[in-house]
Amino acid sequence: MQKRFFLVPAAVIIFILCFTVFGDRGLLRINHLHRDLDETQKRLNELKEENDQLKREIAALQSDRRYLESIARRDFGLVRGNEVIYQFTPGAGKPAAANTEAEAGAQGAGTAAPTTQGGATAPAAARPAQPVRPAARSGK
Repeated sequence: MQKRFFLVPAAVIIFILCFTVFGDRGLLRINHLHRDLDETQKRLNELKEENDQLKREIAALQSDRRYLESIARRDFGLVRGNEVIYQFTPGAGKPAAANTEAEAGAQGAGTAAPTTQGGATAPAAARPAQPVRPAARSGK
C-alpha cells in the first residue's frame, strides 16, 4: 500500500515534468522561440542598415552630380566629348609571363624566339593600343 502512495505522486510529477519540458509551451519550445527571435532581430538589423545605405544612395543620386557622373561612367561607359578612351586587348601582357618557361629552357642554347602558350612564335612587338571614339556623352 505504501508503494501505491509513492507511485501515484511520482507519476503525477513525471507527467507534469513532461508537459513542462516537451509541451507546446515547454522549455524546449521556449528555447527554440528565443533562437528564432534572435535570428529575426539580426536579420532586421541587417535590413535596417541596408535600407539606410539605399536612402543615402538615393539622396546622393538626387543631389550629387559627381556621384551620378561616376555611376554613368562605370555602369554605362559614358564619356565626355573631349576624352579619349584606350582599350587594350586582354592577352597583350600575357606572352611575356608565359615566356618564362620557354626562356628558361632555351638558356644556353643561344637566343630563341619567344613563344606563346600554344608554342607559336610571338610577334616581335605587341600591337599598340588604339584610341576608340566615344560612343555616348555624359556631363558637360
